[in-house]
Amino acid sequence: MPPKPEAPVVPEPEEPGPEEPGLEAAAPVASEEEPAVAPPAVEVVEGGVDLGRLPLPRRNRGEIFGIASRLMGAARIQVMCEDGSSRMGRITGKMKKKMWIREGDLLVIRPWGFQEGKADILFRYSRTQSQYLSRRNLLPSTMDLFQDTEAAAGAAPAS
Repeated sequence: MPPKPEAPVVPEPEEPGPEEPGLEAAAPVASEEEPAVAPPAVEVVEGGVDLGRLPLPRRNRGEIFGIASRLMGAARIQVMCEDGSSRMGRITGKMKKKMWIREGDLLVIRPWGFQEGKADILFRYSRTQSQYLSRRNLLPSTMDLFQDTEAAAGAAPAS
């Protein structure tokens, strides 16, 4: 048998480098999403004891302060909001068993966008945390129920 002729060797075309004017080097595509912004928080230190960080309402997400005015049962609470309206707050599943809410507690809520009279309850401040926020003037004047108690506690009777 006669030997098979070998196929001619064709050189592969080289890819143009970044220095060639035809093509530019591929730059990494920047993400168009905004970087995650940490929620605003306040460092709480009272009497030398660190109580942790307090979350404040994220205004860019529509969260506001509210005060629990009436317990309605079935994880629902009537809440007086800082904007002057009264909403029915729903305790989210994350908070349902972990944190108990009483009348007069300071809350962080997020009003629903599709039903004006309802909101989700996101966080409950303890009495100490609420007084701390009041002393630091972080509460709106409509929500500052703790201002009178501090004045009475600070002014001891002179006897």
